[in-house]
Amino acid sequence: MNPRLLLVTSSLALSVLIGIVLSLSRGPNQSAATAQGASAGAKPRIGLSLDTLKEERWQKDRDRFVAAAEKLGAEVLVQSANSDDTRQIQDVESLISNAVDVLVIVPHDGAAMARGVAAAKKAGIPVISYDRLITGADLDLYLSFDNIKVGELQARYLVDALPNKKGKIIRIYGSKTDNNAKLFKEGQDRILDPLIKSGDIQVVFEDWALDWKTENAKKIVNAAITAHGKDIQGVLASNDGTAGGAVQALLEEGLAGQVLVTGQDGELAACQRIMRGTQTMTVYKPLHLLADTAAAMAVKMAKREVVVANGTVDNGFESVPSVLSDIIAVDKTNMMDTIVKDGFHSAESLQ
Repeated sequence: MNPRLLLVTSSLALSVLIGIVLSLSRGPNQSAATAQGASAGAKPRIGLSLDTLKEERWQKDRDRFVAAAEKLGAEVLVQSANSDDTRQIQDVESLISNAVDVLVIVPHDGAAMARGVAAAKKAGIPVISYDRLITGADLDLYLSFDNIKVGELQARYLVDALPNKKGKIIRIYGSKTDNNAKLFKEGQDRILDPLIKSGDIQVVFEDWALDWKTENAKKIVNAAITAHGKDIQGVLASNDGTAGGAVQALLEEGLAGQVLVTGQDGELAACQRIMRGTQTMTVYKPLHLLADTAAAMAVKMAKREVVVANGTVDNGFESVPSVLSDIIAVDKTNMMDTIVKDGFHSAESLQ
């Protein structure tokens, strides 16, 4: 990717903007049609490769993205890899064979997907990394949220909610294969490290939840209670799925509602737990805005038109043009003014 800098305006960010025209050069094996993108009057073809559709969050992203892209006149081919790296690479290769004009990828393993990006670039197909960063690869665009800030919000909320900002906690990290999980942890560490060093916060148990699975998070909390007993004030869970596993374990021990539990994604089940008092907070990320923006940019890239970023993110290979959206901590007190007001969930569904 060889970006040219221009003065343009981003429709998404309020921060200082960096306009970037993505110069999409023709690869050695690509056809003239692929090099030019979708021709005038032709329907753009977008390949959407998802890690998984097992979680509510990704079902919402898929549905919103497809609807937004189709409204703009595009056709979307969707593949889901069921958290299998080999299968996801095959999915990407299949989408390339189907002559898509642009690829949008939510990687299971950000490093492993560099191979898929290389195959797409060889075919002259631009690649957007969606929400999760693909590392060590020549990406054209990255769209996500400030994932370090997500971790900071989770940890800050937990600390502020603890009596005298002190207590014993369990930390549940996400999947090691997901670069975002590492960014969430980095953000959490920024808040927690000084308090851990002072002794105000004690991490009695911590582990990574393979593939973000609820059952793996439950096992982590079960193991923590078995090893250290029930004297636990908080569970710093990195997303709503792992928060759900934590709550299941706490329910079994008669601790649900007595222990603070964090999350993120604003999943319906998590919001219901928050209203019932078994989960404490979630981080709301306006996924509709992310999906809509990704769809609009994918269509533009398919047509080889100008797209705009509001910054860059280093993926270990290059500084990738990026668009990062804002986030907000949500609990029972502001649920109606955020998630419900945005139409993400209805008030009736939270009862």
